[in-house]
Amino acid sequence: MNNIAFTPQGLLCNPHLQGLLSRLPPRRARIETEAAALLRHCRPLLLHGGDAQLLGWLSTHTATPGRPLVVLLHGWEGSSDSLYLLATAAHSYRAGFDVLRLNLRDHGDSHHLNPELFHSCRDAEVAQAIADAIARQKPPAVALAGFSLGGNFAMRVALRLNESRLRQVVAVCPVVSPAATLRALETGPLLYRAYFLRKWKESLDRKAAVHPEQFPNDHWRRIPNLTELTAHFVAHHTHYPSLRDYLNGYTLTEAMLAALPVPTHVIVAADDPVIPIADWLAVRQLPQLTLEVTPHGGHCGFVSNWALDGWAEQRVTALLRQALAD
Repeated sequence: MNNIAFTPQGLLCNPHLQGLLSRLPPRRARIETEAAALLRHCRPLLLHGGDAQLLGWLSTHTATPGRPLVVLLHGWEGSSDSLYLLATAAHSYRAGFDVLRLNLRDHGDSHHLNPELFHSCRDAEVAQAIADAIARQKPPAVALAGFSLGGNFAMRVALRLNESRLRQVVAVCPVVSPAATLRALETGPLLYRAYFLRKWKESLDRKAAVHPEQFPNDHWRRIPNLTELTAHFVAHHTHYPSLRDYLNGYTLTEAMLAALPVPTHVIVAADDPVIPIADWLAVRQLPQLTLEVTPHGGHCGFVSNWALDGWAEQRVTALLRQALAD
């Protein structure tokens, strides 16, 4: 297995630069080239998540069916085409796995599929959609990998799946305490909360265009920060009685982590400006949980050098290769 440590040098140790470099257009062009085979053998898959429909993109090795299936989950306001997800998908596909890049509700081009809005406690529908994909594909083995909020979803989905073929969960920079992450966004550098506020409002605009009945007024457009907008959203679009209850609804408690049914590998950066490292360091050692802490990397950055090589996609694929080898 690839155990090469993530050791960026000089300016690459800056967590904010890590986040910027990981999203540069030259990196996208390179990753899309590397993902050519994955994309060439890709087809859309409309999956049933109970009362919801979720859009996934499935890449299979048609000449050699019966490959293990890797399911990848993006972060909040990301999509199946987010660079970190596409890069990991390309590496996993080249490693011989079939790959499903699943869009959470109202992410990617899926705002029209369901009237009700996405929220972060909708792990049941994600688990059902993945179960639907497994039932259709019938893979010999399955692994889940997620980034940021997607890593949080991956662990909660693993608790729900009841799938004997599930072998491994890998989570990169996953949210463990949503309340702490919201505080970090509100009190940290402006660029992060501005980014997520802009992305969220753009997503809500897309939702309003296809399901205007969900937005009886446009007060939400004038809300200036993430905490107030989240509280407004909770009150009008969820059944949770308060913001605190909603955030607790997708908190990864120690009891939940102790109940994980398969080996779970969590990769976090000590300098992540979005996911406070203290939240993960406070989790006691658990038999099924391996915590890998890198000193640098920012939030889902992990750019190794000025050639913009990514470390996380290589590390995740190495872990999946080991877990799915049999």
